Amino acid sequence: MDKIVVIDFGGQYTHLIARRIRQLGVYSEINPYKVEFDENEYKGIILSGGPGSVYASNAPKLDVSKFKIPVLGICYGHQLIAHELGGKVDPSTTREYGKTVLSVENNNTLFKDLSDKEIVWMSHGDKVTDFNEAKVYAHTENTPMAAYSYKNFYGLQFHPEVQHTLHGMQILSNFVFEICQCKKEWSMGDFIEKSVQEIREIVKEDHVLMGVSGGIDSTVAATLVNHAIGDKLHCIFVDHGLLRKNEVEDALSYLKFENLEQIEASELFLQRLKGIKDPEEKRHIIASTFIEVFEKAAKGLEQKYGNIRFLGQGTIYSDRIESADPSEEASRIKSHHNVVLPDMEFELLEPLKELYKDEVREVARQLNLPWKRHPFPGPGLAARIIGEITKDKIRICRDASYIVEEELKNAGIYDLCFMCFAVVGDDLATGVMGDARNIGHIVTVRVIQSDDIMTADWMKLPYEVLEKISNRITNEVKNVTWVTYAISSKPPACMEPQ
Repeated sequence: MDKIVVIDFGGQYTHLIARRIRQLGVYSEINPYKVEFDENEYKGIILSGGPGSVYASNAPKLDVSKFKIPVLGICYGHQLIAHELGGKVDPSTTREYGKTVLSVENNNTLFKDLSDKEIVWMSHGDKVTDFNEAKVYAHTENTPMAAYSYKNFYGLQFHPEVQHTLHGMQILSNFVFEICQCKKEWSMGDFIEKSVQEIREIVKEDHVLMGVSGGIDSTVAATLVNHAIGDKLHCIFVDHGLLRKNEVEDALSYLKFENLEQIEASELFLQRLKGIKDPEEKRHIIASTFIEVFEKAAKGLEQKYGNIRFLGQGTIYSDRIESADPSEEASRIKSHHNVVLPDMEFELLEPLKELYKDEVREVARQLNLPWKRHPFPGPGLAARIIGEITKDKIRICRDASYIVEEELKNAGIYDLCFMCFAVVGDDLATGVMGDARNIGHIVTVRVIQSDDIMTADWMKLPYEVLEKISNRITNEVKNVTWVTYAISSKPPACMEPQ
């Protein structure tokens, strides 16, 4: 299978580059710039953007001269190629951020089927000022070498991977198919067939243990494993009391595996979380308590079936990125919530570890699973309850979130957004119910649009939908007086409040 490797220099859009290449039907993966790789395994290399300056003493560097296959440098990568191959990079007197008009001045394969004026997205403070050996193909008002080529190297000062570059996908397509000569060989249908076969070959006659939550990741992963090995899969469903409304019933309706054990442990989790306000501490308590409950059930299964060799998990690519893997340049955004059992030895089985969220949804669709269902965080409603977790806050968060989902479905908007939910904390506001003044909680509604979970934007809901949501929450959810709407995008905000 033809592959493109994206070398990560710490850019905020690195994951988007890999995702866009996959959208073109070609497999792409991310490799940290310090990690060696075999060039012969790939048809092309893309050097990502990054926050550094190539002339700084601590800048991430890579000897690009050794590459013989096509190389595309984007932003920092564009500057790095010039810097490493004899060009010059200097600070810009006028920095470019945002939409910019690009003037294409010479015919080039990279700009095939594009016009001589294109809208592109710039985000840079440095620029290539001299690269005598290179041929310039485009410029902007402030960047004379916005695109160039030199031997097997191509440079773009702008970001073709973001949606703001109107024909960015065409540029990436030209690089992948015209320059790298890749074939379209990456599809979710092929992935399912190959994944099931691979699981079967890895597991053989052994057994697999999995924790399932009803969420799309664990459900898809468990379904693939079930297709591969049938009754040698043993699933455990732990109800920690922080699930969505009707989550247990909904999940069990499609987790129809032969060996599925349901465990009710909500009181134990709530007891352990009493008085805890720090979000990371709450995550760790939930994780450790889950491991304790899961491990007890797992040992019971081992007594019944003998040694279980594999632990299956629904880890996806964005989990690994947000847990500072695969790149040491990445910031640790949140603690990983996948299961680790310290007293039991397993080999990990992660069928989805190379997939982005929207790819997992496509697999779910092809497996006839509820693929339109919105994702749900590992710690459950704990990620949406600010401050101490109490039964009252759980009730408010659960019921308010259900109303948000219902009203978006009624308005035909639910399938257009990536996530929608309600958040509750300790902030209180004055309200008037009938003729009486009372104090109640503030509920914040969050509705997000996203293609890949790594970036997201808040959804511009019609006022009448927001009004209906607010009226229903204040009327139907006890102890709520105010409803607000979160309008922060990712970045700088995260999707979940905690």
